[in-house]
Amino acid sequence: MDRCRALSDQFLRIRAQSLKLAEGLSAEDCQLQSMADASPVKWHLAHSTWFFETFVLAAVDTAYQPVDPAYRELFNSYYVGIGARAPRAERGLMSRPSLDQVLAYRKTIEARLLAALAQGSLDAEMLDRIELGLHHEQQHQELIVTDLKHHLSRNPLYPVYPVYRAEAQATTESPLQWISFAAGVQAIGHAGAGFAFDNEMPRHRVFAEAFALASRLVSNAEYQAFIDDGGYKRPELWLSDGWDALQAGAWQAPLYWFDDGSHYTPAGRQPRVAAVPVCHLSYYEADAFARWAEARLPTEAEWEIAAQLADRAALTQMTGERWQWTHSAYLPYPGFQPATGAVGEYNGKFMINQMVLRGGSWATPPGHVRSSYRNFFPPATRWQFSGIRLARSI
Repeated sequence: MDRCRALSDQFLRIRAQSLKLAEGLSAEDCQLQSMADASPVKWHLAHSTWFFETFVLAAVDTAYQPVDPAYRELFNSYYVGIGARAPRAERGLMSRPSLDQVLAYRKTIEARLLAALAQGSLDAEMLDRIELGLHHEQQHQELIVTDLKHHLSRNPLYPVYPVYRAEAQATTESPLQWISFAAGVQAIGHAGAGFAFDNEMPRHRVFAEAFALASRLVSNAEYQAFIDDGGYKRPELWLSDGWDALQAGAWQAPLYWFDDGSHYTPAGRQPRVAAVPVCHLSYYEADAFARWAEARLPTEAEWEIAAQLADRAALTQMTGERWQWTHSAYLPYPGFQPATGAVGEYNGKFMINQMVLRGGSWATPPGHVRSSYRNFFPPATRWQFSGIRLARSI
């Protein structure tokens, strides 16, 4: 019962935060979908509820009556084992159910789940499933912020997103130093108590040659120097796929930058601050900048080794500022086994054609990121809060 009570408290806290992110938004704001990769706020609120209904409540009761049978298809994301799914690119067309109906759906499922926890009838597997669902909802909280920023950026009024806390603004840029790590065998991956996603396991040994990691992230000013030196016009700096993406997207600067020195932020259009870490870069841009800077991107193993071993006073901005692209493809760790059933589709089936990012961003919910946490996106992705930490071989 102690775990049930703790999960109930955590459930209420995390669910309330999701609604807080929607405060001040109109139903029209919550309906927006600016591109296929970015979902409407309303859909995020519904899908994170669908997870608990589908994978917990319906899983433990063969006579379970859904709130609405149509929701099983409407709010399924990518779980093929569950059944049909509405097309991802058309989520913005779902004017029905209304936002009010989605909010009512959330309340109903919350009441049912809290009642199940209070009864103490859920086994350890289902309690683990609830914990997974809570971390899943935190992932969607971050997506609400990143997706809504993209949605609102398409409006020439450049609206302010009224709720999310303002990003801290550095005013001075500390000198970049190189923090060295000796060659050797180290263990990476999640170990010990506490939650982790299945893709963070099992913990295993890796050998890393000697390397150095930059003491901080690349700043707006440093990235502007890359642009001023013709960085977006020099194919020798770019991977072939990256150059093709640059040409197809007419990239000339990070996403949301304007030629007048401003950029779009959740606080509206604002002047760029030179010392702030650069943001909204694809893997291709991060890789091209690293090559221009006579460095490279770290591997995910190097990043995690550094996070475990380095003095945090020497190695700054590791977490909570920018997701940091690594040079590592998103692949399973040795011995990785996905869970059985549809919930096993959570991570494993995406282990192809994506690159790993580490460290979390200012939009990541507090306490959600660990040194073993693996985020992953296709290399052309730009709408996430992603930046650059440089590495060198020594």
